[in-house]
Amino acid sequence: MQKDKKLIIYDIALIIVSLYFAFLLRFDFSIPPEYMEFLKLSLIPVIGITLIFNRFFKLYSSIWKYASIEELMSIIYSVSLSNAVFVVYSYIVSFRFLENRYYRFPYTVHIIFWILSVVTLGGTRFLLRMFEQSAGEKGVKKKCKRLLIIGAGDASAMLIKEIKGHKNLNYDIVGLIDDDSSKKKKFISGIEVLGGRADIPEICKRHRIEDIIIAIPSVDMHSKREIINICKSTACKLKTLPGIYEIVDGKVNISKLRDVNIEDLLGREEVKLNNSNINKYIKDKIILVTGGGGSIGSELCRQIARFYPKQLLILDIYENNVYDVQMELNYNHPEVNKKVIIASIRDDDRLNEIFSHYKPDVVFHAAAHKHVPLMEMNPAEAVKNNIIGTYNVLKCCNDYNVKKFVQISTDKAVNPTNIMGATKRFCEMMVQAFDAVSKTEYVAVRFGNVLGSNGSVIPLFKKQISHGGPVTVTDPKINRFFMTIPEAAQLVIQAGAIAHGGEIFVLDMGKPVKIVDLARDLITLSGYRPDEDIKIEYTGLRPGEKLYEELLMNELALTSTEHKKIFVEKPNKIDMKFIEESILEFKEVVYEDREHIFKLMEEKVPTYTRKNNERESA
Repeated sequence: MQKDKKLIIYDIALIIVSLYFAFLLRFDFSIPPEYMEFLKLSLIPVIGITLIFNRFFKLYSSIWKYASIEELMSIIYSVSLSNAVFVVYSYIVSFRFLENRYYRFPYTVHIIFWILSVVTLGGTRFLLRMFEQSAGEKGVKKKCKRLLIIGAGDASAMLIKEIKGHKNLNYDIVGLIDDDSSKKKKFISGIEVLGGRADIPEICKRHRIEDIIIAIPSVDMHSKREIINICKSTACKLKTLPGIYEIVDGKVNISKLRDVNIEDLLGREEVKLNNSNINKYIKDKIILVTGGGGSIGSELCRQIARFYPKQLLILDIYENNVYDVQMELNYNHPEVNKKVIIASIRDDDRLNEIFSHYKPDVVFHAAAHKHVPLMEMNPAEAVKNNIIGTYNVLKCCNDYNVKKFVQISTDKAVNPTNIMGATKRFCEMMVQAFDAVSKTEYVAVRFGNVLGSNGSVIPLFKKQISHGGPVTVTDPKINRFFMTIPEAAQLVIQAGAIAHGGEIFVLDMGKPVKIVDLARDLITLSGYRPDEDIKIEYTGLRPGEKLYEELLMNELALTSTEHKKIFVEKPNKIDMKFIEESILEFKEVVYEDREHIFKLMEEKVPTYTRKNNERESA
């Protein structure tokens, strides 16, 4: 409030000075007496009009430390309208002097007064901004991190402004990188473009760069991956702005900065969905997602909510995760009718109650035990949840006339060497058996590891790095297929749209990635040197673990679909009688010792084989 009063006093003085100098300049520093009298009589109206418009345009409520072009435009608007009103005033109110003549302000006085007012009122405020920023810099004496920004476009310009306006960020922007040679040696907000992407290692070394920010939201995945690979050699900490499609409000600010991660490095392309197909089976339908609080299940809920279902049923036995999903969806999609159901797929009576009451049209089945070593140690729980639980859901879909059922499967179901993979393969067999005898369309979607999902290697590696290492890898040769959580969920939904029943869809996972390479990249992206700052240790394969995962049962049986990232395996004929008998046997064997469970699984899943060293696993 004190500062506002001071600004008003300054403005009154500046208005008087500006108007007086406008007359001096117009009359060559010799103002005629009659105009001098007119000037004195007009001061109070001019001051009053200007202060009213200044207040209207919030010139006394802005924080001038953060003033920008918007505040400058407010000053121009205020001065322009003040002068316009004063022109009208000078014509309406005129004063008679010698020889019955009328005197008004000459047009040139109005023009000069406008220019002087913008300069003085605006100059005062921007000088105030400079003094406050200078005082802030003197008050905070910190060692700033030397920063290099990649990109010399709109995003970089806004980012520079943000960083300069937030001194607590502690950044000293050394320069910019851009492949456009015409920008080299040019400046953006006082920051020079030092070179292109090929110059990054040399520039980082010469200027002792500590942090790099990639500020090219519209860059394609291939180029981004190439830039990150170049930056990896510098040992600098990397951050990036998200893709342009993620910045929905069109603004670039510090809050949107994030660390460069493995997803950026793998460079998975954005999935392009056929929305018309998806709308046909999701819009205005009742959709049930089992395991809705898990990594895949929760992302399925997020994606499904975008297609305006009539009701979204989120089923999970673990209330904490599903509560978080509910709160997120309430915030992002308040228009969607959502219902959280706490239940176990093992509880057949509870499932019948749910299906009878809600009558879902489509079911996405993501509820499952998935951790390979844990299930190898607890095979009975894998059978109870993954096989018997899935059977319960499949049967309810048939009994309550569900239109479509989509099973989430895994690459570990292909020629499985562990009990988890074997249970998921038997689920695929059940899906095909039910499809042959039911009006419901039953399909399975098979994909590999999902980056950042619960229990995946990436969160584990990040935690190990944060503790200073070591990062543990089971074997230097082990590799896996990877995709992002949103990509997996979107392709599952798309596969459901093109399904006719009985198919096993196989998602294009790209090329397999060595786990040790992921570990090294993650260490580097975290600003450390692999094997020097953070050690990598090899612990040996865990029970049931493969060196290499497979996605197909038979490559010759694979055919393409209308979506380039989704393939389909020719359906196998599975006898429903075999499934029913097997379920009865599984229900009995879960109460026997582990070895009986393994032996029965070998009988029921012909492709399942156990290695000798896994039989002794504790």
